[in-house]
Amino acid sequence: MFDISTPEWMAVLLSLKVGVVATLVATPIAIALAWALARYEFWGKSIVDAAVHLPLVLPPVVTGYLLLLTFGKRGLVGGWLDDHLGIVFAFRWTGAALACGVMSFPLLVRPIRLSIEAIDRRLEQAASTLGASPWKVFATVTLPLALPGILAGMVLGFAKAIGEFGATITFVSNIPGETQTISSAIYSLIQTPDGDAAGMRLVIISIAMSMAALIASEVFTRRATRRLHGI
Repeated sequence: MFDISTPEWMAVLLSLKVGVVATLVATPIAIALAWALARYEFWGKSIVDAAVHLPLVLPPVVTGYLLLLTFGKRGLVGGWLDDHLGIVFAFRWTGAALACGVMSFPLLVRPIRLSIEAIDRRLEQAASTLGASPWKVFATVTLPLALPGILAGMVLGFAKAIGEFGATITFVSNIPGETQTISSAIYSLIQTPDGDAAGMRLVIISIAMSMAALIASEVFTRRATRRLHGI
């Protein structure tokens, strides 16, 4: 039951790799967007906010298909990247990371935005009156105070990324050793007559990874909050 095979380990390691890359790449973009949504009023803000959360309500297969149309070898962006930079996303692990990053993006933005909105703006205004530039105020006041939300968003985004299935399999297919994550490996195993035991092993590993991520999110958030308040 617990004799994990090499292909299963490859699926687990690929899921971790994809989740880490997706989270690290998406986090700076999420912070910038959350800051803009929390601190500024601009035309089309509601549309931008809706677009950010769209992956939560769209069927994942639809998101994956749109990614394929956009970043596939013949896509609007993917074709240019392939011809000019030699970058290919479709049917590669990098495409899996892209799909996971898109699907987990709302879970990154939301807690960061709420954390920024909870910051007393008088602290930022005080730093500005002392001569700090807007970027310095953001880096030295806003960002440290928003750290609990950032950590929570990163861990939740990572948990979502390692469990993503629909958009990933639509965009990059299910290629063992290249794009087969835990979710797609479980899907393949339950389609075979003798795959129940291996599928259950991956289910247990997936549950353990997700629980660990959620617990880590709570622990990191509490520690960051205590440190910021000097407790």
